[in-house]
Amino acid sequence: MDVKQCILDMSDVWKVYLMGKVEVPAIRGIDFCANKGEYISITGPSGSGKSTLLNLVGCLDSPTAGTITLGGVDIKLLSENELARVRRKMIGFVFQTFNLIPSLSAKENVALPMRFDGFSKSVAQQKADALLEMVGLGHRQNHKPSELSGGERQRVSIARALINDPHMILADEPTGNLDTRSGQNVVDLLEGLHENGITLIVITHDENISKRASRRLHIVDGRFVDENTYSNHINNKQSKEKKK
Repeated sequence: MDVKQCILDMSDVWKVYLMGKVEVPAIRGIDFCANKGEYISITGPSGSGKSTLLNLVGCLDSPTAGTITLGGVDIKLLSENELARVRRKMIGFVFQTFNLIPSLSAKENVALPMRFDGFSKSVAQQKADALLEMVGLGHRQNHKPSELSGGERQRVSIARALINDPHMILADEPTGNLDTRSGQNVVDLLEGLHENGITLIVITHDENISKRASRRLHIVDGRFVDENTYSNHINNKQSKEKKK
């Protein structure tokens, strides 16, 4: 019998921002576990807490209350340098806006995380070459981001996310800036990675992407809600917009 392995665990996590003297909770008591090999989608309306949740899931921010463990380690016990190192090894990030360095070539952008980890330039670029070939961009490795299409830039960012052999890919609206065809190519690529054993978490507003996940989560007002509650929320919102 397969035993699920929780590689990212959030227990009663809150994130509260101070707006002047007023406390504004963005995330309210969330419990969440990402198991090894899962494909999870997270959806929610604007202002629901998706961006805050993304930062917490990616261990880019720390909670106001509650516990987050990454690879079985409580992130509160790690120094900033230790957390950055663990995060680089555990999580690959794919962003809507690509976050590529304009002055670097595709190959140099992909190799950068390995360089941060102390690998030599030749070793890092050799692996970057292989990953760019894997995503179909071996012939574009020396081009800078401005010389690439949106779909090509996103594939470069996926290759970069894979450079340190992460356990989990966290994709934030990965098709948000792409045309339909390029977006489908990116989704197919991400799902292929999942089929090869990588845990995939996609934050998206696209129902066509969300419904392909093996587990669908919906966030409203900083809390996870079930599908019926989320559907009612969306329908009510659409009804109000039609009446305006």
